[in-house]
This record gives sequence, structure tokens and C-alpha cells, in this order.
Amino acid sequence: MTKRRKQTTTYPLRLPSSLKAAAREVSCRDGTSINQFVTTAVAEKLSAMRTADFFAERGAQADIEAARRILRRQGGQEPEEADRLE
Repeated sequence: MTKRRKQTTTYPLRLPSSLKAAAREVSCRDGTSINQFVTTAVAEKLSAMRTADFFAERGAQADIEAARRILRRQGGQEPEEADRLE
């Protein structure tokens, strides 16, 4: 079985000096390179944005009235003894 290499590209990034210094400080403290720090930061931001998009799309499909009917409905059975909180 052959190993697959991850494809990477080079992107010249311009950062304000103060931001680069802060990134260098944090990455050194973390034992990583500035490149790895920036890569992780971009990945985290993309993940957060995609998560927000996912919930916005799901929320647009929601049937609010159906949810309200569920919340207003008469309760079912009492919780079993093992399910009760003290």
C-alpha cells in the first residue's frame, strides 16, 4: 500500500508586524511553527463558519409551530426511579 501525500500550496501572507509577533509568541509557547499556528487558526475559523451555515440552513427548515405543539403537549409518564434527579 502506498502512502498518499497531502497536497499543499504556498500562499504569501501579509500580516501586520504586531500580529505576526503575537502569532510567533503563541506558536513558540505551543511548540509549533507560525505556519502550523496559522493553518490551525484558518481551519478552526472555517469549521466555525461551516457550523454556523449548517445550523442556519437547518433552522430555515424548522417547523416552529410543530415544535411549539410538542412543547405544549400533555406530559407522558413520570420518569422511572433510576431517571430521577436528586
